[in-house]
Amino acid sequence: MPFSLQGEWILSGKGCDDSKLFHLYMYSIKYPLLTQVSEFAIFFGNELDAEVLSMSMDLFIARSVITKASLVFKGLLEITETQLTLLKSFHVRLMSIVLDVDVEPSNTPWDTAKAYLFVPLAGGKSADPMNDIDWVLVENVTETDAWSNPLQRARPDVYLGTNERSLGGDRREYGFGKLRHGMAFEQKSHPTYGIRGAVAQFDVVKASGLAPKRDAGEVPYQVDLTKGKLILADSCIEAENLVGRIITAAHSGKRFYVDSVRFDMTAENSFPRKEGYLGPLEYSSYADYYKQKYGVDLRYKQQPLIRARGVSYCKNLLSPRFEHSEGHDGESEEINEKIYYVFLPPELCFVHPLPGSLVRGAQRLPSIMRRVESMLLAVQLKDIINYPVPASKILEALTAASCQETFCYERAELLGDAYLKWVVSRFLFLKYPQKHEGQLTRMRQQMVSNIVLYQYALNKGLQSYIQADRFAPSRWAAPGVLPVFDEDTKEEESSFFDQEVKSDEGLRRKILDDEEYEEYEMEDGELESDSSSYRVLSGKTLADVVEALIGVYYVEGGKNAANHLMNWIGIEIDFDLKEINYSIKPSTVPDNILRTIDFDALEGSLNVKFTDRGLLVEAITHASRPSSGVSCYQRLEFVGDAVLDHLITRHLFFTYTDLPPGRLTDLRAAAVNNENFARVAVKHSLHLHLRHGSSALEKQIRDFVKEVQNELSKPGFNSFGLGDCKAPKVLGDIVESIAGAIFLDSGCNTAAVWKVFQPLLNPMVTPETLPMHPVRELQERCQQQAEGLEYKASRNGNLATVEVYVDGVQVGVAHNPQKKMAQKLAARNALVALKEKEKAEAKVNVDDDGKEKRNGSQTFTRQTLNDICLRRNWPMPLYKCVHEGGPAHAKRFTFAVRVNTSDRGWTDECIGEPMPSVKKAKDSAAVLLLELLNKWYA
Repeated sequence: MPFSLQGEWILSGKGCDDSKLFHLYMYSIKYPLLTQVSEFAIFFGNELDAEVLSMSMDLFIARSVITKASLVFKGLLEITETQLTLLKSFHVRLMSIVLDVDVEPSNTPWDTAKAYLFVPLAGGKSADPMNDIDWVLVENVTETDAWSNPLQRARPDVYLGTNERSLGGDRREYGFGKLRHGMAFEQKSHPTYGIRGAVAQFDVVKASGLAPKRDAGEVPYQVDLTKGKLILADSCIEAENLVGRIITAAHSGKRFYVDSVRFDMTAENSFPRKEGYLGPLEYSSYADYYKQKYGVDLRYKQQPLIRARGVSYCKNLLSPRFEHSEGHDGESEEINEKIYYVFLPPELCFVHPLPGSLVRGAQRLPSIMRRVESMLLAVQLKDIINYPVPASKILEALTAASCQETFCYERAELLGDAYLKWVVSRFLFLKYPQKHEGQLTRMRQQMVSNIVLYQYALNKGLQSYIQADRFAPSRWAAPGVLPVFDEDTKEEESSFFDQEVKSDEGLRRKILDDEEYEEYEMEDGELESDSSSYRVLSGKTLADVVEALIGVYYVEGGKNAANHLMNWIGIEIDFDLKEINYSIKPSTVPDNILRTIDFDALEGSLNVKFTDRGLLVEAITHASRPSSGVSCYQRLEFVGDAVLDHLITRHLFFTYTDLPPGRLTDLRAAAVNNENFARVAVKHSLHLHLRHGSSALEKQIRDFVKEVQNELSKPGFNSFGLGDCKAPKVLGDIVESIAGAIFLDSGCNTAAVWKVFQPLLNPMVTPETLPMHPVRELQERCQQQAEGLEYKASRNGNLATVEVYVDGVQVGVAHNPQKKMAQKLAARNALVALKEKEKAEAKVNVDDDGKEKRNGSQTFTRQTLNDICLRRNWPMPLYKCVHEGGPAHAKRFTFAVRVNTSDRGWTDECIGEPMPSVKKAKDSAAVLLLELLNKWYA
């Protein structure tokens, strides 16, 4: 926890010594718009950093609904001990309901490491912040007798002896799968099975004495219903005062928000049929329903029914749970949400002591505080590093993709990785002029490998700052309200990012006395056993965070900031080139070698004049042609590879600022690879100047040049290294070595290298022109369709054969001397065959009426639409169910889809045909949208 949240004051508040005052900082939570949600403030013992107050966080309230929240300083308050006792009691009562943890304010433990309180605001604006606190509400909540009823507190199932979370029927719907599994093996059925979300059958509640006695013939209340009063389980209330409150159902223990009182409905009204159900009536009326299902005889059947909706459990609001569209800021959770209402007889309901708007607002507090705590940790780390970089960017570098939030470290990690590689390569190259390329590579690996960076991170305690697990409110500890970890408890809330995020590869390590690494296979955020006191981070995550911090500091403060961070983390490098005990001496190349090289043509192709032409000679000299006074290009290739990687990655990073990390990685891989560099060499005739002494190499180059010339003859075609011919490695190497030569010749100036290479690399790969490797594309297609993919390789002499099988059926085969190339060609052939099959299945059939009818089994329709969106850098398509109907055995779904194009805005909504499954309904809508896009961009 951040140091700024610590405070001994949280342990006070047990006495009534009002002479003792506590000085607390009050911060209110600000939303752009408030409806049906109470306002809150937070009390801290220390003043928050200004960067925390300037932070605005997105809260994903519901489908297509995003609101923003921020903290506003209200003032420094003096709180008496009596007031502190009252506020602590209110805080515990509120958060125990929100987090579903049954605790008593009088005996709950408090932790000085997490010292803050949530307090309600009255809504008005006063000059004195103390008057903004809703003291009336605080007193009503803390002093009411309703808390003596276990049904009104959290976890009534524990009191009743029906632990719903471990046995099934939980409001969070944790255990239905386990319950069915137990029933299959003839284990004892849980008493609430069949009562969705119930904590106990009514007879269990009644036997516990929690429900009022209901003796036959006894009518405890004589109330005139025409005057708008309702008879509840333990009291009477005006109907208008019930709207907006929370009620607890005595027959099930569930809680509901009261939407309205339906004076046009009573318990004698006929019970509604399920949509599409045509069989006999199961229940004749609401009274009959409660009689048969719960064993309850209603006494006041003429009372109007209460229309209510269930109180949901506290959700993670920091992750987009659904596909959302921008511009829908608001607070109404009913927008695009399918809300299920129930109709309850008032006599089975208790009024809960917490108002509905208060609970709605409080359910946002865990997510808000999670972000505040994370930001405070980032500020704390910033102060330790001691360099002026925005804390929000440091937080981004500390947040793993597995958190499934709207930002993560992956983009910054890509840039930091390239910069770290470049700086270390430059340092080693200049520091050790006598070491060859293999030795330099090994030395670099020893300085920047994941294991080394992992150890640096541990030495600096970075594991305490990293956010690596998705926020789960059920596992979050509020002050005074610790989470309860039940067996097999697991949040199953769906997330839009579930298909996007891939788990980090675990770094296998052995931890022995000699500091080797021990094997382990735990994923980020995993909790060992039943312990909640620590988590396990993969070594790769720690290494990635180091690289991400380097990237963030480079973006925000340039080379000086990145170098400062690297020094702090422990990477010992002399960044000042003047201090490196090595000077670049002019080369002494014999004149007879210089005369054999056409420098005018070579420098003309590069559009640069070398001061020391000996460097250029070294850059084009292969090891197969040793010459006196001339080294081969391998050392220059070592430094040139690093400088090109850094420059190209930096270019892509700053050019495509909104591109997701995965796509940016793909762009970098397409731009920085030996195959692409080899094609650059041929395109600019650099291969003609290569000095080598191998006839076999000469033939390889000649064959490759013909293949590239065929590629270049195709208008608009660029394979970016994914062509059908494997390039000789030497051609890509000389491009990198020439980059190293330019770097040294210009006095170690990377700007000079980029000035030469930017036009050489054009056209640079873009999101629109990015090709996908056939092997990867085939793998993703098979994953999308849940199909089995298998490659079978064999070799006959010098020829490798690779066969591709999908669900056991051969769909592609290819032959090539190189196995990897044969696999790529086989995957490409398989894709062609699968796409032909797709077209055949998507043919238009004509039905009996002569109308066109689509075949509903288009296998890759949605994937095709997704591919178009990715290539054009559009957001993913937005699907919406517009109709769902039909009997249970023959349901039909109708979906609509639209997409936000970058140049023409939102498309029209394309509504597909009714289909028997959601997938086919989405496919049907996607077909129409593809036709529309084809008309637009044909």
